[in-house]
Amino acid sequence: MGVVIRLATRGSRQAVTQAEGVQHALSQCGVESELVIVDTHGDRTQAANTPLHQIGGQGVFTKEVQQAVLDGRADAAVHSAKDLPTERPHQLDIAAVMTRRSPTDALIGRRLLDLEDGATVATGSVRRRSQIAEIRPDLNFLELRGNIETRLQKIPDSGSIVMAVSALEVLNLTSHVAEELDPAVFVPAVGQGAVAVECRNDSPEVLEALAGINDENTSTEVTIERAYLSELGAGCSAPVGAHVSGGVLTAFLAGYESNFRVSIELTGDLKRDIAAARALANEARITVGV
Repeated sequence: MGVVIRLATRGSRQAVTQAEGVQHALSQCGVESELVIVDTHGDRTQAANTPLHQIGGQGVFTKEVQQAVLDGRADAAVHSAKDLPTERPHQLDIAAVMTRRSPTDALIGRRLLDLEDGATVATGSVRRRSQIAEIRPDLNFLELRGNIETRLQKIPDSGSIVMAVSALEVLNLTSHVAEELDPAVFVPAVGQGAVAVECRNDSPEVLEALAGINDENTSTEVTIERAYLSELGAGCSAPVGAHVSGGVLTAFLAGYESNFRVSIELTGDLKRDIAAARALANEARITVGV
């Protein structure tokens, strides 16, 4: 391919490192690329420590990056797949999903069972709060935002923070992990650990180039997870989790009085598995009464 693909990305160290991974993969296919750094609403509000669900969590890290592609400043947009809303601009396709890193959450500070009664756990995720509170209803929760390095400086005294292992892997910071949480119990966010690349669906050259770096297994897993999220009509800041691994879909939805958590075996037929994920979402909604 003769043209240089312009990759739009957030400017955080994690986002840029992920985009550089896409660059490297493209270069292995003989495709040149360059980065276009985009400032997002989510990044601009990091310092205020405002909860994501209060600033319109769905799309706060992706809309401006997508817009750079829509208005021609870039050819493709690189996202953490867990930040990507299920409702997206119709002009854009997810053209590639990179091989997933670890999908799990982790505690930084103290292990879950080592936390004293009433200890503080900091996280900006309502999903993580709901799942941890099931096991430890005695804990206190504190809002946590900021880039990775900033979060690591905010570990409460005698407490913990919760982070995605993949974010730490990107920056070679996994030595900070005190405990990796079981994804069957602490169900990860949809798409967690994966990087998705969007481009315009009227750009055949870009679509072809990105198809060369797509990991089919991860793409299938994330597609099924996103079908569950889409059927719920929930954004990335809702108390929802879904994770596909080893041919099994584990789904989570927090309710006011109880939580829904179910695992089902998948068939290997993508259309049937998407339908099963959507049916599970409807079951979840009825079960928790939302």
